[in-house]
Amino acid sequence: MLHQNLFVFDIETVPDTDVAPNLTGETSTDIHARRAAIEAYHLGVTDGKNAFPRQPFHKVVAISFLEAEIERDAGREGYILKELRSGGEAGFDEAKLLQGFFTYLERIKPRFVSFNGRTFDLPVLKYRAMVHGISAPWLHKSGDKWNSYSYRYATDWHCDLLDVLSDFGASARVKLNEVCAALGFAGKFGVDGSMVADMIDEGKIDDVRNYCETDVLNTYLVYLRWQLHTGTLTQTSYNAAVADLISYIDAEKAARPYLGDFMEAWGEASGNKFLLD
Repeated sequence: MLHQNLFVFDIETVPDTDVAPNLTGETSTDIHARRAAIEAYHLGVTDGKNAFPRQPFHKVVAISFLEAEIERDAGREGYILKELRSGGEAGFDEAKLLQGFFTYLERIKPRFVSFNGRTFDLPVLKYRAMVHGISAPWLHKSGDKWNSYSYRYATDWHCDLLDVLSDFGASARVKLNEVCAALGFAGKFGVDGSMVADMIDEGKIDDVRNYCETDVLNTYLVYLRWQLHTGTLTQTSYNAAVADLISYIDAEKAARPYLGDFMEAWGEASGNKFLLD
């Protein structure tokens, strides 16, 4: 299947405190007590190594994505940016957010691009879809044994950059922020994932969405550099995709100031050298 669009995505989550009574026996209605109980549970099952909740115990508060059209010519590709946006609003309805996500993707059936999306983002989305009784047969039944969203090595269907950059675990798995530091991209600035729950508690959903979108931009830039390295992009098509992104940011930054902040951080990281020569 030749996908017509890239779909670079990232999610932000908070612990699902509604599960605390069933999982831990914690009956307090205090959200902090429930979060503490969930953390204690995970520390217990990991011998004190990791308090981060496993995938079923997250609630999705934002989904951000960048969509780009794929152009093909003689085995090479080029990408034309279509949009960068998020789902998740103040007073959000998680079921509605997820239904919109899966319905939209069923229509366009894109190539997924993520960073740790196979291990975290997509499993969380699947679990939460099951919580709400949302069906997504296209996700499981498209393609064949060797070419599908489920097959780990089918990077034309889902390119998880954490996987491909580590040669599927043969070398160290590095963080997105570390890759960005090496390549001269913006990386994380001002916000990181550990701050999301507190931001949601404070009603700062817009700030969470903005942060999530900058992670998507970082992921897209790393993907472009990876595709250049593999020969899927030429240097000319790489530079064209980057220039297209810069033009998009320039057009949007007045209305979306965090994009201007991203551009400034990118300039600082790269010495204001955005294109390759």
